[in-house]
Amino acid sequence: MTDASNPLLQPSTLPYGLPDFAAIRPEHYLPAFQAAFDEHLREISRITMVRSMPTFENTIDALERSGDLLDRVAHAFYTVTSADATPEIQEIDEHLAPLMAAHQDAITLDGALYWRVQQVHAQLAELDLDDEQRYLVERHHREMTHAGAALDDASKERLTLLNQQLSTLNNTFERNLLNDTNDLAVVFDSAEELAGLSAGELSAASRSAQERGLDGRFLISLPLFTGHPYLAQLRDREARRRIMDASRVRASRDNGNDNRPVLREIVRLRAERAELLGYASHAAYVTADETAGTPEAVERMLRELAAPAARNARAEREALQAIVDETESAPFPVEAHDWAFYTEKVRTARYDIDTSALRPWFEAERVLQDGVFFAATQLYGVTFTERHDLVAYHPGARVFEVHNADGTALGLYVLDLYTRDSKRGGAWMNPIVSQSHLRGTLPVVVNNLNVPLPGDGEPTLLTLDEVTTLFHEFGHALHGLFAVVTYPHFAGTNVFRDFVEFPSQVNEMWILWPEVLDNYARHHETGEALDPAIVERLRATETFNQGHDTSEYLAAAWLDQAWHRVGPDGEIADVSSFESAALADIGLDDPVVPTRYSSTYFAHVFSGGYSAGYYSYIWSEVLDADTVDWFRENGGLTRENGDRFRARLLGVGGSKDPLVAYRDFRGRDAEIAPLLKRRGLDT
Repeated sequence: MTDASNPLLQPSTLPYGLPDFAAIRPEHYLPAFQAAFDEHLREISRITMVRSMPTFENTIDALERSGDLLDRVAHAFYTVTSADATPEIQEIDEHLAPLMAAHQDAITLDGALYWRVQQVHAQLAELDLDDEQRYLVERHHREMTHAGAALDDASKERLTLLNQQLSTLNNTFERNLLNDTNDLAVVFDSAEELAGLSAGELSAASRSAQERGLDGRFLISLPLFTGHPYLAQLRDREARRRIMDASRVRASRDNGNDNRPVLREIVRLRAERAELLGYASHAAYVTADETAGTPEAVERMLRELAAPAARNARAEREALQAIVDETESAPFPVEAHDWAFYTEKVRTARYDIDTSALRPWFEAERVLQDGVFFAATQLYGVTFTERHDLVAYHPGARVFEVHNADGTALGLYVLDLYTRDSKRGGAWMNPIVSQSHLRGTLPVVVNNLNVPLPGDGEPTLLTLDEVTTLFHEFGHALHGLFAVVTYPHFAGTNVFRDFVEFPSQVNEMWILWPEVLDNYARHHETGEALDPAIVERLRATETFNQGHDTSEYLAAAWLDQAWHRVGPDGEIADVSSFESAALADIGLDDPVVPTRYSSTYFAHVFSGGYSAGYYSYIWSEVLDADTVDWFRENGGLTRENGDRFRARLLGVGGSKDPLVAYRDFRGRDAEIAPLLKRRGLDT
């Protein structure tokens, strides 16, 4: 019997099952989770207590039908914890973390359930199943085995404890990072210190300061990655240094938000868990169920790319130093906080283009409507209509209804564009409702970014990087919207981690595609199109600064691998020393090109889902670059191309091996040459 007063425990009456966030209060979450846990366990018990022999219908299909209430509650809650984590929500999240881990283990490690899955898997060749059903049996068997379902009872008990401890530590890492990032936001006393920023950027900094009671001052909040987009514009070197220093010291200051002991314990427990599960390291455990297969395969790729990337970065630094020596009255050695600023000077000198000056052509609403949505309509025929009557989880989040070309309903898209103290850093997509024929649901997906909110009446003018981020995250959203599957297990972006970035990276290609760019890149005051000569110069810069960008990414990917190749007996006394040794090992220990994420603020791997998997961005980019070549060879932005990509890749969700799906789309395996050319690593 569910509590009728708790809106989380009743099916939503809103379109597409959008949770009734206007009615949901923080005190509703924990009782809803407990009720959902209990219901899910009863559903699993009904499966394991069936007297007849296991079949697809009474075991696998029944397993897919279970957990519906828990999915609804969890999707609603975790949407809020990432995007609007008030202190009250954070407290609930901390309490919930070990409970959720314990519940997941109670299902995954259930011996009676595993036996039934094994029996169905053993007779798979004789069963009359379609391709999705067959793959579903294989995945459930593989995932339960991989998670430890075949262990003895004592080992399962230890595994459950480890998983609970890790869930709590992951939560602590994220909380510490959010709190310290907010604490380290850099305060400036005058606009003169921020010379180089636009009026809109100064307005956003002033607004942020006012929200903290710092009237008359300016506050620069920090993004998730090392550095800040403003470093390319700020003329005051001391201002650049202050921002970079604040960014790099996050969660490593011997205060209550210090993540160094937290991440060391995470690494130790992950290594112990991997050993318990029969693997040499956490990296070996993770990659065993990804397309990469082994950490050695990941290492081979990273090392192959690291040497030319570092070489190119050194050449880029020499060019920056030359600019400093020529233009500064008192030259100085280029440091990390100078890189972006002088890179723009080099770009201007070589290509006569200043990317920061392009912001008036990238007004956010126009980029969204006439760029992001326009490209999707041209490719896939889908249309977007804002639903002002539907309330999301925060007033800043907007809801759009999406329809197919034939007018049929597709789902809802939620956009939460602006930064706030209660939102974690970075940008992401997550489902609020997942599509499934079995459950009769259509998708509701959300994109979160962290764009500074300008003052009242000021336009939101995006950087080129922010435009790229919006197109990228929307690629994830399209994956979540387009996947059409029967079983929830395969919904949306539920694919291998080292494949999940592929659709989002492909969607970035449309940013500079002529008919898309011409449609959205219009001056926000005059409507003037971006000069075609500038566009050509923009395209000419696609390999510019790739030594730096590739090096900082590879450094982070290798750091992730290094931490997660530590065995259970490995003792890491000092986080900074470990980082330095790891980066030196792969030749990416350049202090002027720091890793994109240092360990204490590497949320992807210590509080997100990318542990031992951050390599997946470059791994997926092999497929992405190869796909971009296919689109160019086949006419580009056409419905025929979009429909093929949608049907054979985005539309299958996780219901097919991703590399099989790629071969079905491309007609062959991906080749690495287009990636090497894109990143300037082919010479």
